[in-house]
Amino acid sequence: MPDPLLLETFGTPGSTPFVIEHTNKEFTSVCPVTGHPDFGTIVLRYEPSEKCVELKSLKMYYQSFRNEGIYYEAVTNQIRDDLVNCLSPTWLQVVTHWRGRGGIRSSIIATMGTVPDCYCG
Repeated sequence: MPDPLLLETFGTPGSTPFVIEHTNKEFTSVCPVTGHPDFGTIVLRYEPSEKCVELKSLKMYYQSFRNEGIYYEAVTNQIRDDLVNCLSPTWLQVVTHWRGRGGIRSSIIATMGTVPDCYCG
């Protein structure tokens, strides 16, 4: 299973609100039905309250999905839930874009809190 204990944090460097966006273009997991690899891009956006996620730990966390048989929707929601539990952000949005299979591409959006209008597109 994906391991949220891999996630490390550091204190937010300031008190003025700001937005962080991280993009991972090399995410992989496994289709639970066919066993074929799924490839996607993950966009993480959040406004930290007290903690930010450390990037190497985020990469290792994402890699813990590599051999996991899990649906797109479950991946997206799991990442949101684990990051919310770890960071307690003001708001957070996880958008996953999955490469096409059988002519169908999928994008899944999972949020916590009220995402500002500028990040809802």
